[in-house]
Amino acid sequence: MTARLRVVVVAPLRFPIRQPHAGGLESAVWNEVRTLRARGHEVSLIAVEGSDFLDGGPTEFALPTLDWPAGARATDSHYPDAYLERSVPALDRALDVVARHPDRYDVISNHCLHGLPLRRAAALGVPMVSTLHTPLEAELVEAVSHARDTRFLAVSAHTRREWARAGVDATVLPNGIDAGDWPLGPGGDGLVWSGRLVPEKAPHLAIAAARLLGRELTIAGRVGDRVYAEEHVLPHVGEGVRYVGLLGQPELATLIGRSAVALGTPVWEEPFGLVGPEALMCGTPVAAFGAGGIREIARTATGMTAVPRGDVDGLARAAEALAARSSAEPGFRARVRDAARRHYGLDARTDALEQVFRALVAQRPTAGLIA
Repeated sequence: MTARLRVVVVAPLRFPIRQPHAGGLESAVWNEVRTLRARGHEVSLIAVEGSDFLDGGPTEFALPTLDWPAGARATDSHYPDAYLERSVPALDRALDVVARHPDRYDVISNHCLHGLPLRRAAALGVPMVSTLHTPLEAELVEAVSHARDTRFLAVSAHTRREWARAGVDATVLPNGIDAGDWPLGPGGDGLVWSGRLVPEKAPHLAIAAARLLGRELTIAGRVGDRVYAEEHVLPHVGEGVRYVGLLGQPELATLIGRSAVALGTPVWEEPFGLVGPEALMCGTPVAAFGAGGIREIARTATGMTAVPRGDVDGLARAAEALAARSSAEPGFRARVRDAARRHYGLDARTDALEQVFRALVAQRPTAGLIA
């Protein structure tokens, strides 16, 4: 079936959907829109101003930027008052456009972390697929009770089990990685850590593991909690630790591909853990705390070892063993990449997502696929 789908993607409200990506969620949404458009689908994006892919859509689909007031402690764990005062009402107006013209759209792909799209789902006149990217959150759990005619996807079996406790039946569809964007790298001697600099990602524990091994560590990513970063991460820069900030995707892939091992140090129940498959796609093995969905990635991956959460000594031992394999076994890095392509390739994810969309459209009384 080759008919073109008309999709509305609802992004999270915190950051623009563009490179360099503010986080894994923004990266996943960006890749979904880009890939669906490349396959010929008509995709409209509801997202923060400054996002890619807002071209040609209704003006209401461009949501206000979310700025912190002067002097406030900006963190990824909280929202400024403008979130409820400006961002959510703007999203409501964007959904009004969809509700007024349901014949223009075939399906809604919802990635928003606010419950409004779920609460309005039954009245929009367009079937919705909502992806669960987070642990259980009270506001979202309450919103789910209103979400009739909504199909739920979960980024990992761990996340599916979490939401099953709230009565949500979800299908597992992991995030996908574009193999072309994350090419096989030659490896190197140093370690790499990438992600948001926030307490729950705990890059300070990667620093501790690197020091146990006497290997240089490069940290790449956006500061998501300035106080945490200034107290626990940035003071160590220059002592065998480099901090290179938020890199564009090509620069980040080059850095990871030239590293011996990537470290993952989440101290919360990670719903998925995109940075692991990204590194594996570059052929770089991964040593990580086995928190949440990361355990699943480690079970299916070649070249990834999960240790108990918080076990810095175990993390260091796992990293050294993986580095030794990488340097001693011919073709090891290529095998790491091949396994990542099989399990986490973006094309396979998009194939599955299209099937979900088409199944919902087929159930719609007035299906409107474009030939």
